[in-house]
Amino acid sequence: MELSREELFLRIRRDSWQEGLSMRALARKYGVHRRLVRDALASPVPKPRKTPVRSSPRLEPLKKAIDEWLLGDLEAPPKQRHTVQRILTRLRQECGADIAYSTVWDYVSRRRREIAEAAGAAPTAGFVIRHNRPGMDAEVDFGEAWVDLAGERTKCFVFALRLAYSGKAVHRITTSCGQEAFLDGHVHAFRTLGGIPGGQIRYDNLSPAVSRVIHKSRSREEHPRWEEFRRHFGFTPFYCEPGLRGAHEKGGVEGQVGYFRRNYLTPVPRVDSLDELNASFLEFERAEEGRRIGMRIRTIGQDFLHESVLLLPQPTDGFETGAVFTPRVDRYGMIAVRVCRYSVPARFIGRSVRVVLRSSDLVVFHGRTEIARHPRLTAKGAERVVLDHFLEVLLAKPGAMAGSEALDQARREGTFTAAHEAFWAGAKSAEGDTEGTKQLVHVLLLHRHLEHRDVVAGIRSALAVGACTADVVALEARKAAQADGRSPTVAVTGPAPALPGPEPSEVVSLSAHRALRLPADQRPLPALERWDQLLNQSRKDVP
Repeated sequence: MELSREELFLRIRRDSWQEGLSMRALARKYGVHRRLVRDALASPVPKPRKTPVRSSPRLEPLKKAIDEWLLGDLEAPPKQRHTVQRILTRLRQECGADIAYSTVWDYVSRRRREIAEAAGAAPTAGFVIRHNRPGMDAEVDFGEAWVDLAGERTKCFVFALRLAYSGKAVHRITTSCGQEAFLDGHVHAFRTLGGIPGGQIRYDNLSPAVSRVIHKSRSREEHPRWEEFRRHFGFTPFYCEPGLRGAHEKGGVEGQVGYFRRNYLTPVPRVDSLDELNASFLEFERAEEGRRIGMRIRTIGQDFLHESVLLLPQPTDGFETGAVFTPRVDRYGMIAVRVCRYSVPARFIGRSVRVVLRSSDLVVFHGRTEIARHPRLTAKGAERVVLDHFLEVLLAKPGAMAGSEALDQARREGTFTAAHEAFWAGAKSAEGDTEGTKQLVHVLLLHRHLEHRDVVAGIRSALAVGACTADVVALEARKAAQADGRSPTVAVTGPAPALPGPEPSEVVSLSAHRALRLPADQRPLPALERWDQLLNQSRKDVP
C-alpha cells in the first residue's frame, strides 16, 4: 500500500525515535532518498511542493504591449474590451508574433485581474458577515422542482421566504412562477409567520417585481401591481445586483431552496394535487424548527419565538393577488386566458365575463356572481371542459353527448362514474338513444342541487328496480340523504337557468306512468266526509 507523504513522515520519525535507526537505515527501509529522511526528522509536516516557474521567451518581449492594452480596457465600454483572441490577433498583425493561444490565455487571465486590482477597479474578493436584527430582514427566492402530479411529471416552482435572523422559512409550490404565484407566496408567508418583517426583504431582479434595471445603480423600475402590493403590506424591498454577485447578497435563501428540495422533495413526490403537497409543507416547516443552523446555540424555533413578537402586524383588509381579465365567451362556451381555454355555462355564450387568475385556480364571474371555477392550467393550448356547463345544450342536441370532449374529461376525472354509464345504457335500451340520453342529462342536472354521492346512490337504487328515469333517481337520492340524517338539497349559489322541456301543464299518459315501473302506492285514500259537509252550508254560514 502506497503511503501518503504525511504518513511516511510520521513513520520515519517514529522508527528514528523508537528503534534508533540511522538516516541511511531509514532511507533503505522506506526506499527514499536521505534528503527526504532529513526533512522528515526536521519537521513532521512536509514542505509544500514548489510550482516551477515556466518562462516564455517568445511572450516576454510582448508583455509590455499586452499590459498597456489591458490597462486601456479599464476605461473602455464592457462590451468593447480585449478578448484573448483579439489580443492574439493584434500580436500577430502588429508585432509579427508567432505564439500559441494557450500561452496568451495563461498570461492574460492572470494579468487582467492583477491590473484591475492595482488600479482599484476590482476590490479584493471576500465576504462580510451581515448583522441580522430580529424581526427586521428577510430574503425571497424561487426554485425549480419536479413533481409527479396526478400521474404526470410536472415542472413546478417553489417560493421561499426566509427570515434572516432566525432562519425560519416558509415555502409554497405552484405550477407557475408568474406574478400571481409571487404575490400569493408573500400573502401565505405573512399569514404563516404571523407578521411582516420591519426592515428589508431582499430580491433578485425577477420580472414579477422589476420591469427594468437602471444601469450601474441600485434603482429599479418596479412593476405597477407589485408596487401597489408592497405599499399595501408596508415593507421595503432591496434588489440585489444582477448575476452571481447578487446571489451572494441573499445567500441564506439561495441555500434554503436547495436544502428544502434535497431533504423534502427527494425522491420526486407523487400527489394528486398541489394543495396536498402544500399541506405537507407545514409539517416539514414545523420539523425544521428543531434544527440548528451552523454553529448556533439555539434552534430555529427558539430564535423565531423571540423574533415573531417583533414582526409588524398585517393589514386588516385583504389584497387580491390574481390577475384580472375580461374575455368574451365564444360559441363553444369557452374563454381563452393565457394561451389556455376554460369552459363556462353555455347560457353565457356571447357575453363578456370577468376572470380572476390566481396561482392555483381560475375563477369566472358574471357581475358579482361566480359562475365557474377551474384549477389553473399551465401547458400551452390546454383545455378544461366541464360537462355540467353544457347540459342545457345537450338537452336540445342529445346526439352530441357521446362524442363530446366534456364527457371524455368527466370520465377521466371520475365525475362520470360507472353508475352513470349503466344508467345511460339502460335508458337507451328502454327509450331509445335520443330519449335515453335526455334522461341521463336530467340525472346530471340533479348534481346541481344534490350531493354527488346521493345521486350515485339514487342511480343504483333505480337500476336495482329497473327504472331508468330521472324522477326515480331524484326520489331515491333524497331518500339516501335522509337515511344519513342529512339535508337532501345542496344550497344553490346562483339562479337556476330555465331548462327546455315539457310545460308544467302537460299531462303524462297512463302508459308512460306504467313504464316508470314504480312500486304500488300503499297509502290509504283521503277521507272527504268533512269536505262534503261544506257543500251543504250556505255562503253566510262559512266562518
